[in-house]
Amino acid sequence: MSTLKYLQHYGAELLEKVEHLIQNEGIAAYLGRKYPQAHPYTTDAALHEFVHTLKNSHLKNAPPLRSVRFDGKIESLHGALGTHHYTPRIQGAKVKVTNAIRIASLFKQCPEPFLRMIVVHELAHFREKEHNKAFYRLCTHIEPTYHQLEFDLRLYLTHLHRAPTQSLWG
Repeated sequence: MSTLKYLQHYGAELLEKVEHLIQNEGIAAYLGRKYPQAHPYTTDAALHEFVHTLKNSHLKNAPPLRSVRFDGKIESLHGALGTHHYTPRIQGAKVKVTNAIRIASLFKQCPEPFLRMIVVHELAHFREKEHNKAFYRLCTHIEPTYHQLEFDLRLYLTHLHRAPTQSLWG
């Protein structure tokens, strides 16, 4: 089970099911059926519009987004899937905050639910800095299937770890 590094914090019973899936059907077949096509947001401008719409529908009072873009320097298979930046600026007696989001370029070609899960995760950090109960409550408020999407995304990362050149949607 050493090949399941993205799923290590799940229980043994679930890990056995994943091993069974890998041996019988394969992760690619399972995810390909469940998520048949990639999202259309392949440019930074399209990504910005997608994130801006999501932010405005769920986090209206959050500070504005300064920038949103895909970033080829984020090592998604070695840690981060996306990053958020919080920049406070003091102007007189007021503090203005701007936010930026960067998404790993790997996710230019993935299903929209995976992209939405990553964006929701980064947007939630604008309100909750730590990964605590309030953070995950906010994530599931914005995206009710957040936890299932996170698990499926971890399955996809496991697939890429095992077969790095076999993207499912690219």
